[in-house]
Amino acid sequence: MITVNDIDEAIYKRWIAPIQNKHGKYIGTEFELPIINLDKKAVDFDVVHRLTVAFCDKFGFGSFHYDDDGNICAAEHADNGDSISFDCSYNTLELSFGRELSLHAIDTRFRRYVGFINEYLAADHHIVTGMGLNPYYQLDNLEPIPNGRYRMLLHHLKSYEKYADQMLFHNIPYYGLIACSEQTHIDVSENEVVRFINVFNRLEPFKALLFANSPSGEYLCLRDHLWRESMHGLNPHNVDSWNVELHSIDEIVAYIRSMSLYCTERDGHYINFTPTPLETYFATENMCGEYWDGSRYQRIEWQPELNDLKYLRSFKFVDLTFRGTLELRSCCMQPLSEVMTVPALNVGLSQRLGELEELLAQSEIFRYGYTTAELRKMFVMRTLPPFAHSDKLKETLHQIVWLAYNGLRDRGRDEESMLLPLLDRADRMESPAREMVRNIENGKTMEDYIVRYGSFGTNAEEQSCCTLMMNI
Repeated sequence: MITVNDIDEAIYKRWIAPIQNKHGKYIGTEFELPIINLDKKAVDFDVVHRLTVAFCDKFGFGSFHYDDDGNICAAEHADNGDSISFDCSYNTLELSFGRELSLHAIDTRFRRYVGFINEYLAADHHIVTGMGLNPYYQLDNLEPIPNGRYRMLLHHLKSYEKYADQMLFHNIPYYGLIACSEQTHIDVSENEVVRFINVFNRLEPFKALLFANSPSGEYLCLRDHLWRESMHGLNPHNVDSWNVELHSIDEIVAYIRSMSLYCTERDGHYINFTPTPLETYFATENMCGEYWDGSRYQRIEWQPELNDLKYLRSFKFVDLTFRGTLELRSCCMQPLSEVMTVPALNVGLSQRLGELEELLAQSEIFRYGYTTAELRKMFVMRTLPPFAHSDKLKETLHQIVWLAYNGLRDRGRDEESMLLPLLDRADRMESPAREMVRNIENGKTMEDYIVRYGSFGTNAEEQSCCTLMMNI
């Protein structure tokens, strides 16, 4: 019989042991890019598959992973650890970068990769752009990548109607095929992980104001809603902000134990089942679920094993990973010309954690009785609460960016200029989504923004940034 102590030991081994005695400050990044057919038709997957082959040939990627139809769905560069893959479907291209000490190294390769990708796609009137929600998703073929993992995932997300008596769900179960984010991985040690989670969790309302880029209806960051009111959010501990102030490693372990598992694998088959908290899952003698046998879903029973922990999927905004990193994942994909603002802010602030902690403790937005999660929910909306329009909030946004600026300067890698767009956003209190909505209402088109947010900007814009930096 698997006891609570057994579970906690296994959690500790998987998530805490990797951060013991860790002193490095490497950075990892992931960028999810919506692919768009500029002819306002569904993305042509044949074009995507040809692009993948051409990209791998151009940049020397190998270690191929294939879908059930024999198409490359992922590949990796042997030397730098970069990878190209597709997130849930062939409508979203993902570029992940091997761990680096320099943000400039990531930026340089990102520009080379995306420059080639968009040059290749242009011949077929396609483009990848910097948005957190695919604006043409209703035109697309919203089918998962034909493999066990993604077929299981979409089947799971579509099962929400069976749980309608437990919470209010949205009706977009395919959201994983259309929503795009930027994710930053930062090395963290055991003695600082609790503080890191608490401080960066408290930062989330401010990030909403700076980085929202998935507008829809009243939302400027629809991505939050899509995860929270879905099957992933059936157990709120699996998604969103941390709803507790942590005080110890043991509390992190206990929190992970309260998260729910919804899939595992047996004999090469992905199994989907009712989301079940880990403590309940491992206390159950026989679990029941279903798997796809190639033609239909079959019922299956199995006995839980501690090794099933590797299938736990957490979607916290601040997430401790088994790689010994904190994954910061709340930010929408940004316009390509400003794509490095997210990792730059995260890395810079990680260098000034104590000052950030003090600044957030003094912020007036936490004095209105709302939790961090409640503030984040309000700040991703088009209509902000009255207290969000104060000059003090704008001042706090500027102070956060300047803390990150000084943190990057401490690193001595000449990365500070990557933050300059955030000073303008803070001054205008305007994220990319808010700017987009405002200008579209005043005559611009979505097509204008697809192209603009899919561009790296002009030399004149870059020179303007350098001038602004010199005058600071």
